[in-house]
Amino acid sequence: MAATAAAAAAAPPADPPDSSPAASSPPRPSPEELVARAVAPVKPAFLRPPPVRDAPKDEGKANGGGAVVAEKKSKRQLKRERKQEQKSSSHLCIEVGKSGNVSSCKYGDSCRFSHDIDAYLAQKPADLEGTCPFTNLDQLCPYGLTCRFLGTHKDIHAASGNLSEKHEINALNKDIQKLLWKNKYKFPKASAQIKLLGLKEVIKSKPDAANDDKKVNHDNLDGNDDENKEPLCNPPVNAECDSTLCEELDRSEGEPLIDNSIPCVEPRPTKKSKVESDEIDKHGAGTLNTNTESEDPNLSNGLEPSNNASSCRTDLITTPHLREKKIIDFREKLYLAPLTTVGNLPFRRLCKTLGADITCGEMAMCTNLLQGQASEWALLRRHSSEDLFGVQICGAYPDTVARTVELVDNECSVDFIDINMGCPIDIVVNKGAGSSLLTKPMRIKSIVQAASTVTEKPLTVKVRTAFFEGRNRADSIVSDIYDWGASAITVHGRSRQQRYSKLADWDYIYQCAQKAPDQLHVVGNGDVFSFTDWNKHVSGCSKISTCMIARGALIKPWIFTEVKEQRHWDITSGERFNILKDFVSFGLEHWGSDSKGVETTRYFLLEWLSYTCRYIPVGLLDVIPQRLNWRPPSYCGRDDLETLMISDSAADWIRISEMLLGKVPEGFTFTPKHKSNAYDRAENG
Repeated sequence: MAATAAAAAAAPPADPPDSSPAASSPPRPSPEELVARAVAPVKPAFLRPPPVRDAPKDEGKANGGGAVVAEKKSKRQLKRERKQEQKSSSHLCIEVGKSGNVSSCKYGDSCRFSHDIDAYLAQKPADLEGTCPFTNLDQLCPYGLTCRFLGTHKDIHAASGNLSEKHEINALNKDIQKLLWKNKYKFPKASAQIKLLGLKEVIKSKPDAANDDKKVNHDNLDGNDDENKEPLCNPPVNAECDSTLCEELDRSEGEPLIDNSIPCVEPRPTKKSKVESDEIDKHGAGTLNTNTESEDPNLSNGLEPSNNASSCRTDLITTPHLREKKIIDFREKLYLAPLTTVGNLPFRRLCKTLGADITCGEMAMCTNLLQGQASEWALLRRHSSEDLFGVQICGAYPDTVARTVELVDNECSVDFIDINMGCPIDIVVNKGAGSSLLTKPMRIKSIVQAASTVTEKPLTVKVRTAFFEGRNRADSIVSDIYDWGASAITVHGRSRQQRYSKLADWDYIYQCAQKAPDQLHVVGNGDVFSFTDWNKHVSGCSKISTCMIARGALIKPWIFTEVKEQRHWDITSGERFNILKDFVSFGLEHWGSDSKGVETTRYFLLEWLSYTCRYIPVGLLDVIPQRLNWRPPSYCGRDDLETLMISDSAADWIRISEMLLGKVPEGFTFTPKHKSNAYDRAENG
């Protein structure tokens, strides 16, 4: 210590800081220069140094900082622990919870859930602040004693027959689900149309197809409804042709098989096209299981041309033309895009209150729907406020998509069906679906032709500009897709390879619209973030019917209000918080007001907050409107709540959720889907 002090005393004094203008910090760039660099031009009064976040504590680490490895448990052990947890007082029987009467459970003492009401209430967490969302609607809460707002109930011992009225439709019927599980659901229209198109139906699935589909379903988290509490046992979809259906088709020779079928003048040639060869190569590589003991060794696990010329016969007089099908007028309607994870029913309902005209459910995989997976069917749910609603499906083959369209048409109430041909996710593309179809235009033709003729509802298609950057293909599809049977096409102005790395190419979208027939609605998609963007793109080409709003709605759902009122809304933090309150209320109605429903609502709220934090209030900008590609500097809001809302820290999102849904459970962790930030106990202290 003495040596150190002596050395410090011997050191020459430091030079005083130079106060000359040359040594001062460089001048701040002008707002125009910042915009040119894609940096948000925040007013200097709101700029602040970047916040210094404490490094994660050593908690949760062992042996000098290494992460603690979770103990691996066998399936039998996990099952045993799950049964013990269900039997504990924290898991009250659903029927007992609804009625408040122990004798209401038909299983009696053999029920695997607890019937001890006093023990459950003794350990139940305290009620949350606020009122039960069902009580606000003057309805009886269907969650009874398990509701986290139990103290606000008017009658906690109401009979289940007087429970709240459901405002959601398109729930999966249990009888239909069992038919799908057993592969006994009939698809006469789809099978007939595949035959009319000169394609033979040979659908085979490998044994672990269900596991693969679960991987594809990694973004489908809306399945917290009552349906999703049922066990799933998903056999392969239609491993063989239904012999009963084949007999029906044979008996129907000489008469039109379906009402809406397209005329097929001649059968497809037996020579395999390049597209079909690619399909065979793909199947042989292991995407689907190839059965070497099939009747015809030349047939692979897809669709092959049929040599039966009579399969294409149809009555041209009784068959209505595709152009006679019902269409939807998309012109200048505000269209909320189908959004994975965040585009759930409560969020769509919120957007409806803010001015959206058209809503569409999250993308659902065809195979999962055909297997009767409840979590996938939850994506088709529709609220009564969604007056113009569509569902989006994704599949790789004409027979799969056609069957799904027929299934949705029969069992759901929708206004249109959209086929996704632009999804860039690797696991979807590797299965030959999504944007992978852009490399196979003949398969696109077969899919649209087969799907459009099994339903009278309008069929729409969503595509990207191309699969590879610089090899645009969408314009070649637009000119023909109306004749194939589509009523509208949405063009996202980016390629699959590009993802979201650059701005959308609206010049190419206009080029596609110019090539489209007058009867085809062309919807543009990409970087619509203000009413000026919407006006510019709609007026930029007379053939653009409307714009689809995607990320813009995630970041600021009040964009629909801005477009309708033609103004830049300088929304306050209090108004934004009220919007969050509405979402929470809608979420509790949809996912439930019990502990599980509260935590599911919290999860989706946090996923949404990971987008809303990117919004920069209008009053803080030197240049308006904000652009999607702007990178914000470190800045603060006009009040504490606004500063909290613009934070990109997951810990701050947690605090906002606690203001609405109470404290998070012990051991709570959160990682957004896009993994831009994460929250755990170490970060929160």
